[in-house]
Amino acid sequence: MDWRRYYQDRIVSAEEAVKVIRSGDRVVVGHACGEPQLLTEAMVNRAKELENVEVVHMVAMGKALYCMPGMEGHFRHNALFVGSSTREAVREGRADYTPCFFSEIPRLFTEHILPVDVALIQVSPPDKFGFCSLGVSVDYTKAAASCAKKVLAEVNPHMPFTLGDSFIHVTEIDYFTPSNEPIIELPRPEVGEVEEAIGQHISKLVEDGATLQLGIGAIPDAVLICLRDKVNLGIHSEMISDGVMELIEAGVVNGKKKTLHPGKVVITFLMGTKKLYEFVDRNPMIEMHPVDYTNDPFVIGQNEKMVAINSALQVDLMGQVCADTIGTQQFSGVGGQVDFVRGASRSRGGKSIIALPSTAAGGTVSRIVAKLSTGAAVTTSRNDVHFVVTEYGIADLRGKTLRQRAEAIISIAHPDFRVDLWKSFRRSVF
Repeated sequence: MDWRRYYQDRIVSAEEAVKVIRSGDRVVVGHACGEPQLLTEAMVNRAKELENVEVVHMVAMGKALYCMPGMEGHFRHNALFVGSSTREAVREGRADYTPCFFSEIPRLFTEHILPVDVALIQVSPPDKFGFCSLGVSVDYTKAAASCAKKVLAEVNPHMPFTLGDSFIHVTEIDYFTPSNEPIIELPRPEVGEVEEAIGQHISKLVEDGATLQLGIGAIPDAVLICLRDKVNLGIHSEMISDGVMELIEAGVVNGKKKTLHPGKVVITFLMGTKKLYEFVDRNPMIEMHPVDYTNDPFVIGQNEKMVAINSALQVDLMGQVCADTIGTQQFSGVGGQVDFVRGASRSRGGKSIIALPSTAAGGTVSRIVAKLSTGAAVTTSRNDVHFVVTEYGIADLRGKTLRQRAEAIISIAHPDFRVDLWKSFRRSVF
């Protein structure tokens, strides 16, 4: 059958499309800013007709109405990463969290550890060959669609047609819902003095010709601002935001020295503004790949001078990093931090950096701690940590004894807390 006829015959409203969802189904929703908002809302509107539908999602950038009070018994959210719209539901026991490395999520679906009944995705309109692009979110979304029993796609002309391994043919989709909703945007964060100081320290660790991985937030944006005097930088990251676009436009990021995919910005998803989405549309410099490729440490390590920059909530005196819990409370998730820490460690000339402000709660709480909070999870082990950076400097932990690590880490703590940290250090067994 001609793909155009197949496509036309399967165009339905969101309300009609989600009728394929049945009680007891597992529904995987497209990730982050790629979330299909019409389909998700239409599914939630069927709440009274459905029981025990499991909604699997990583970063929920939409309204996450399936997590709202009153949805118990109808929907149960399984968070692969906890965000602001799902955190309360997880804390109150109305939703669940599954610990996992970002790179391994596709295997949960393709190896039927978490069999997928329905995938809700958002795509660009098809090209002349019948291929749609997954646009801003390839990540686990492509894998979920490839093995779902039913695939429902929101087709949106605002979705950028990104290149790389980002395509799905219309014949692999069961129903198409037209949409004209703006793609979800992530506003630029404010960069303060603390973040700027951290960015300055990190810039000293980034050599010309390095390949970078960065996350989202004020610290990554501060780092990018401080890299404008570098040359021939490359990007191999799970995601990028507007700051990377600006360095590309300035010629700082060109990928000329990359040893894997030279000249290409390799990522798995995007979070940013409309300007960023327009920039990546059919841009041959931008390659989107599934997350089990971009975040595979063995792939990452093929980039020489790979620099991975990630954040933390706490770092203890042994170098253990907690980045996803506050005590026993699940705050976020592991995401790709460990993937890139280990990938950078495998890289010739590579560096992994954990960056965090020295304090929280308006300066009243130290993020550098003698011991992690009771019940806190270790995100990145002390064996994996290389550099820790705060606004007070850089601690290089590789090859250091426990005593040397503690001394280095205390030296970058806020001065108000160093005396107490030294007292705790002296009382410790090491």
